[in-house]
Amino acid sequence: MEDSINSCISMEAFFDSSSSSPNHHPADVEALRRLSDSLSSLLLLSPSDSFSDLTIAVQSTDSPRDLAVHRCILSARSPFFRRLLLLPDAAERLDLGEVLLGFDVGFDALVLVMGYLYSGKVGPLPRGVCECADEDCRHVACRPAVEFMSQVLFAASVFEISELVSLFQRHLLGILEKVTIDNLPMILSVANMCNNACPRLYAKCFEIVVTSNLDAVTLEKSLPPNIVESVMDSRSVLGLQGPEITSFPSNHVMNIYKALDSDDIQLVEWLLEEGHTTLDEACALHYAIAHCNTKITAKLLNLGLADVNHINLRGYTVLHIAAMQKEPEIIMSLLTKGARPSDLTSDGRKAIQISKRLTRAVDYCRPAEQGKASSKDRLCIDILEQAETKDPFLKEDSVSVPMAASDLLQELLYLENRVGLAKLLYPVEAKVAMDNAHVDGTLEFSLSPTSDITTGNQRTAVILNELPFKIKEEHISRMRALARTVELGMRYFPRCAEVLSKIMDDDYSDLSYPEQNTTEGRKQRYLELQDEMKKAFDEDKQKLDGSVFSSKSSKLPGRIRTKSARKC
Repeated sequence: MEDSINSCISMEAFFDSSSSSPNHHPADVEALRRLSDSLSSLLLLSPSDSFSDLTIAVQSTDSPRDLAVHRCILSARSPFFRRLLLLPDAAERLDLGEVLLGFDVGFDALVLVMGYLYSGKVGPLPRGVCECADEDCRHVACRPAVEFMSQVLFAASVFEISELVSLFQRHLLGILEKVTIDNLPMILSVANMCNNACPRLYAKCFEIVVTSNLDAVTLEKSLPPNIVESVMDSRSVLGLQGPEITSFPSNHVMNIYKALDSDDIQLVEWLLEEGHTTLDEACALHYAIAHCNTKITAKLLNLGLADVNHINLRGYTVLHIAAMQKEPEIIMSLLTKGARPSDLTSDGRKAIQISKRLTRAVDYCRPAEQGKASSKDRLCIDILEQAETKDPFLKEDSVSVPMAASDLLQELLYLENRVGLAKLLYPVEAKVAMDNAHVDGTLEFSLSPTSDITTGNQRTAVILNELPFKIKEEHISRMRALARTVELGMRYFPRCAEVLSKIMDDDYSDLSYPEQNTTEGRKQRYLELQDEMKKAFDEDKQKLDGSVFSSKSSKLPGRIRTKSARKC
């Protein structure tokens, strides 16, 4: 891929071709090389060392970053920047999102475009950014590669860099036949936004989309209305068969979709009562996962009226769709309700492969940090990899609570504290498990019955410090939810769960409030535990047998007590 990119019409290509030309003296070629390298080096300097007079702020899905550039170079090389920067009131800081009309271009794509303006050469495509997390992929047409090239193409089009537009249009044309059909609408949209700068790319994408099995609803959600209308007209003219691609669903199904769009689950139930169709016949769960928020999807799933292994007309199960949307809460919920991770799409892909091909290698390999949000992409892969283990999946009714009041109090205190500690160290992972176990929060190391420490909200929580302690229904319900949270953690994050067990056994009483630890010894121990958790989480991303944890999960919560629980 890099070889084809670097074969573009550029200063570097001029150097290569001119070295044997009688019209160019070798000294001139060497001088141009040095000029290119010198200008390129300016882009690598820090703002304080580069004499830059303009900052471009990148607020993309990547972490926000600034790039220091030079007005004179951009104005000399780009008509767009010449018009923008030579105005009397030109700003000293540009927001890339505003300049590109809201289109998301990452920092690495911007650096490549700026590098071309500075040096006349296209630098190597950044490894990890243009590669997916699937080690078996050649990284020619996976989502990260296609997305990066589309970002460069659009930025080059807006900045009016015709050579760069021509290069990346040619390269995308060369790989279109290898791109999965679900990525085609993105390329078609970008080619359309380039305002006639990429006519060949637009025409070829349009042709493939017309003859594909992309359904009308998917097209409507991912493409401008005028393109959708043109696609449907072309399909009609060509006489393509199949109601799923030649027309929109029936009015009744569309009403179900509209109710889901409005987050109105009661209306969905009322429409189902009319009896014209079922959730499976309408592929309503597929639709909700693909186009609605996780809250309405969870509500629809919890109705228990849809088959979690139902296959839509395109050959996708709901787990395949969830992998495409990269929502770990939904993926775990589907798995715990019986979704099969081994099911294949019509072209032979499992959910884990879909997830890996959508995830940038740089995001997958980036280590997690305790107390900070983890990458959803990586979390999805971790969950699906763990689902591939030999152990049977957890059942919804796997928790029972046959114990006396004193034992129940000990168990409940232990579970509250364990889940609270997991939430402190790994908030995203804990939230995934808690959401699937329907836990709305923990006591967070406090037995206060009146407030939630993390939010400050008043709560009507279970009261654990009543004497004598009496078993109530809310105690049983909360214990079931907390125990299931721990089960899910042991299932999908086993190494972290093992370290958590060690903390709860040996260190918990001193670590409930790490910010209140005043002795150097306690602070040092907390830092050591953080390192242990980091190492454990990194190991969790590998495929694990998981059998070592099966005995623990099968005994929850009746035998989940540890030394810490007994101390309570």
